[in-house]
Amino acid sequence: MAIGIGVVGCGMIAGFHAKAIADANGAELIGGVDRSPDLAKNFAEKNGCKAYNTLAEMLADPAIDAVSICTPSGVHMDPAVEAAQAGKHVFVEKPLEITTERCDKIIQACEKSDVRLAVTFQSRFHKSSQIVKKAVDEGRFGTITMGDAYVKWFRTQEYYDSGAWRGTWALDGGGALMNQAVHSVDLLLWLMGDVKEISAMTTTATHERIEVEDIAVATLRFANGALGVIEATTTAFPGTLKRIEISGSLGTAIIEEEDIKMWQFAHEHENDQHIRDTMIGKTETGGGAADPSAIGHHGHTMLFEEFVAAIDEKRAPAIDGHEGRRSIEVIEAIYQSAKSGQVIEL
Repeated sequence: MAIGIGVVGCGMIAGFHAKAIADANGAELIGGVDRSPDLAKNFAEKNGCKAYNTLAEMLADPAIDAVSICTPSGVHMDPAVEAAQAGKHVFVEKPLEITTERCDKIIQACEKSDVRLAVTFQSRFHKSSQIVKKAVDEGRFGTITMGDAYVKWFRTQEYYDSGAWRGTWALDGGGALMNQAVHSVDLLLWLMGDVKEISAMTTTATHERIEVEDIAVATLRFANGALGVIEATTTAFPGTLKRIEISGSLGTAIIEEEDIKMWQFAHEHENDQHIRDTMIGKTETGGGAADPSAIGHHGHTMLFEEFVAAIDEKRAPAIDGHEGRRSIEVIEAIYQSAKSGQVIEL
């Protein structure tokens, strides 16, 4: 029997969740709810589902087994906790929340109610990411020496002006780093492991009427001894695909969105040339580099299918709350370092 899912927050990203749920085996879109009745009504009409008047009404519906939280980042906690307390499983659009404290409240509520919690870091499910992760786990890089993430994107002033919540600490939780680069921060931590020390600078260079940064640069010391850099911006015209570089004493791999742009190791394996030949040209969208809607929903589909499997198998999802929290801890430390001018130890 399919898992019935209700979408909370019917803005832009909700449309991607609706498409993903429609394509995901074992999932069924039941309805949507939003503070704006018109948004909920339009979402329901477009997706052939029900519009609820309130979250309480949605959570009271026995057809709803799980909710997908698509509200602004700083408004994830309350509906997630409410859903968990109602015994519904919880699927949250990135980031899990905008502080570790708020993340912890969601995690605790889901654990107390014994419901599953999943966070949408779909970049982990890209084939390119999986290939590099396997090489890391197999030790092919030798001593890993550097791990870097570059998110040089572009957002117009109109983008920030289009929603009162955009570019605010209270609802966006941060700027280029928290909103745009969080996927890359998560991917870097997944590949490299935990961070021990962070030093950072941020600034707001070209955008007006926003409280948050449009440029962030951080240097990292990982627990494995490697060093690294995170660069994030929304003021690099025309915007380029996000890039992850992993370097070691025996190899280097560079991921650009879903492509593997470099794959070289001191000890060649028989499949290496096939990877070089086939993992170029995999990215079919703009990756959100200039247009936030220029993304595909296939990654979300894989995440929903994994979420459904976790519910059926009564286990934690692959990207559960604890995994979703890791990137927020690092981003919090970057903001803390940028504000204080100090090196932050995690």
